[in-house]
Formats: sequence, C-alpha cells, structure tokens
Amino acid sequence: MASTETKTAADAGTVEAGLDALETAVTRRTPFRQTLTSKILPPLVATAVVLVVWQALISFEIVDPTKLPSPADVGTEFKNAWMEGKLLGYIWTSVSRGLLGFLFALAIGTPLGLLVARVKFVRAAIGPVLSGLQSLPSVAWVPPAVIWLGLNNSMMYAVILLGAVPSIANGLVSGIDQVPPLFLRAGRTMGATGLKGAWHIVLPASLPGYLAGLKQGWAFSWRSLMAAEIIASSPDLGIGLGALLENGRNVSSMSMVFEAIFLILFVGIAIDLLIFSPLERWVLRSRGLLVKS
Repeated sequence: MASTETKTAADAGTVEAGLDALETAVTRRTPFRQTLTSKILPPLVATAVVLVVWQALISFEIVDPTKLPSPADVGTEFKNAWMEGKLLGYIWTSVSRGLLGFLFALAIGTPLGLLVARVKFVRAAIGPVLSGLQSLPSVAWVPPAVIWLGLNNSMMYAVILLGAVPSIANGLVSGIDQVPPLFLRAGRTMGATGLKGAWHIVLPASLPGYLAGLKQGWAFSWRSLMAAEIIASSPDLGIGLGALLENGRNVSSMSMVFEAIFLILFVGIAIDLLIFSPLERWVLRSRGLLVKS
C-alpha cells in the first residue's frame, strides 16, 4: 500500500514538473547572428533591391528624370537640408505636433470609448457616428477647421483630434466587447465595480483591441497632420514635412518631393518600432503568447 501511494505521489510530481516546464518561459539571449539574419538583413536587402531598380530606371532612361529623380539627386537634397540645419527642424515640427495631438486624442478617445462600450444608450446614440467619422477622410476636416480656427496650431490639433479620436474609441469598444463575461463577474464578486472595475478589470482585459485602436489612431493622426500641413501651409506655422512636400510641388522639385515622402515614411516606421512594437510584445508576453528570448 505504501509503495502504491509513493508511486502515485511520484507520478503526480512528475506531471506537475512537466506542466511547470511547459509554462516556464525559456529566457535566453538571442545570438547576434540570428538577429542579423532574421531582423537586420531582410530590410537592408529590400532597400538595396529598391535602390538598384530605381537607379536602373534612370540609367536605362526608362522613365523621365524630371518625373523620377535619381537616388543621387534625392541624397543631395538630404545633404543640403542637413548642411543648412533644416532637416531636423522639418522632422521636429511635424513630430511634435503629431505626438501632442495624439496624446490629446488619447485623453479624449479613451474615456469616450469606455463610455460607449459600457452604456447602451450612449452606444446606440453615438456608436454609428463614431464609425462614420472613422471612415471620413481626414482631409475633409481641413477646410472647416481653417474657417473655424484660422491658420494656426489649434487648427492642426483640431484636425488630428477629429481624425484620431474615433479610431481610438472604436478600438477600445472592440476590445471591451471581446472581454469574457467571466472576468466581469469575477471582478464584481471581488468588489471591482464602477471606475474601479473599469481600471482593474475592463481596461487590462481589453488591451489587445485597445492597442490596435491606438495604432490606427496614430496612423490617422499622422495622416491628418500631413493633410493639414499640405493644404493649410503658412510661414507662421513653420515648415513641417507636409509643408516641405507642398513646397517641392510648388517649385517643381521632384527631389524635394521625394525627400519629404521618405521623411514621412521614416517617421511612421520609427514610431511603430520605438513605441507600438514594444507595446505589442509586452501585451503578448503578459498573456503567455510570446516566449521571452
């Protein structure tokens, strides 16, 4: 009898150890060679291929050089802007506006989304409006914003808010709709109701959908800002990336146009890599969906 109990206990211990091993994340440092081949080389190779094809189009006179500048011409435009001390100014003017406007949109869209998701009357009243606003092109808000507020930074922020708030709110609503009802019942059982329940139960459980809304909200913020800077350019507003793009069009400088396009693309990629990608990894890791390496 004793031997049977001992064997059963040993088997149970073995099973428990196996389950612990499955649940334990393997923590190890990724070799540099693996990082190089899987994360660094692919974008470098893709960039090199694009540059080779681009230069070939110019060298073999497949396209008109006045419509598609060579990589060297665009590089010269970057060099001149850097030597004149203007390049970082272009970037900072737009990035500072975009990030500040996005923070304003975050402060408005988060409680709005929570209200729409949790109050049936509010959802029925303004839920369809939020969806409609999300599908409305951001550029449509620039003319009325100029008329209402004039050519100033307030107009820029208004366009960003109108473009980003619906996406952030709808993302949070989608995330809350996917929260298992069991979580809500468990929270109420432990006394987490009202604002306390929203902070400790609803928001953490809805993070994946909320984060998707934040990414989309930033994309709309950035697009809205570029539209506003292109249409409502003014010396009093400084020269951001959108204004740089419009200036290149006005002087028929395709190299300046491509300079602005590449800078806009660079900022979008940088914000995603520095802010949203780490947030996504943290959310996935906290839910056991990503093994820490």
